[in-house]
Amino acid sequence: MKTLKKVLFAAATLAFFGTGAQAQQIDGKAIFEANCKACHSITEDVVGPALKDVDKRHDQKWINSFVKNSQKMVQAGDKQAVALFEKFNKVPMPSFESSLKDEDIEAVVAYIKTESEAPVTVAATPPTTPADPKNATPTEVKSSFDLKSLPATVFLVLLIGVFLFALVVLFLVMTFISMLPVLGSYYNRPENAHLPMAKLVGLLRGDSKAIVGEHKDVLIEDHSYDGIHEFDNDLPPWWKYSFYATIIFGIVYLLHYHVFETGKLQTAEYNVEMEQAALLSANEISDPNAVTNYKVLTDAPAIESGKTIFAQNCAACHGKEGEGTVGPNLTDEYWLHGGDVNDIFKTIKFGVTSKGMVAWDKKLSKDQTLQVASYILSLQGTKPANAKAPQGEKYEPKK
Repeated sequence: MKTLKKVLFAAATLAFFGTGAQAQQIDGKAIFEANCKACHSITEDVVGPALKDVDKRHDQKWINSFVKNSQKMVQAGDKQAVALFEKFNKVPMPSFESSLKDEDIEAVVAYIKTESEAPVTVAATPPTTPADPKNATPTEVKSSFDLKSLPATVFLVLLIGVFLFALVVLFLVMTFISMLPVLGSYYNRPENAHLPMAKLVGLLRGDSKAIVGEHKDVLIEDHSYDGIHEFDNDLPPWWKYSFYATIIFGIVYLLHYHVFETGKLQTAEYNVEMEQAALLSANEISDPNAVTNYKVLTDAPAIESGKTIFAQNCAACHGKEGEGTVGPNLTDEYWLHGGDVNDIFKTIKFGVTSKGMVAWDKKLSKDQTLQVASYILSLQGTKPANAKAPQGEKYEPKK
């Protein structure tokens, strides 16, 4: 009987403490999701660092102080606090000194510790069943020409043919070179000197007149200055032909672009490319430059849903009433990234990583993002207490 009482007492004690520990984990998870999830993840850096194994990197006392007022520790010169502040773009962590107690922070750390020690689940790939050879579809074989795959006799005949062709070309070249003196004597005659073939033969024999022209070395009278003499020499043919080519090109360009207008000038090409880019962007949902034409939601259920999502995800950085803490004030007329509902929608969806704004496209649906954007616009002019100073440019609605 005594043994039974001891067993029951031990079981009750274990159940009591186990339930308490589980309650602490549940409370820690709830506190984490309400206050920390917007800027932190267990395994990945977001606005702030990944929190996995944070209990191994810092002691509990340091964590409590940092969560309550991180900027106080930074200003005091704490090396770890300063290093975190510098690493994450000097985005200050909101102060939780008035909202979280030591017990709450310890519960969050306990939850993070549990999540850090949890085994990583890997999705199991279903086993592949061997395919039935009778039903298997033949795979497409890409044909490609390979000399090594040719039969030896064909390869040998091909090699002999290439060799004979090279011999014939070499024979013709040598014959032409050997005949250059005869051709030179023929084309050097005055009646043949103007022929194009005469210039080609002369060029092959080393006469460069066809390219650089002929130097007459005729001194122009009264054209000597400071020991510099001017000769009456023709321009090199290569220069003259290039100049003629530019004249022809200029005429064709003028007719093509300015007379017949069959070609687009740079401004027209730019406008066409921008229109094409806008069309492509409009079809790409994940493109921040995609054109959107959302309208502000005004019905009460949508605004209430946006308010709930805002409180869960945005209040940590923008304040419960949109007054601004780490992030800017959302209740005035000044905006950093545009005050239209489409601008706010894109800012929420894609974030601004350089300013510490998280991208919510993977966590919020399109409808939820539009609800939050509409709720933010409903806060205009509410003038909450302790509102942050205006930032950005004043937004003027388009009429």
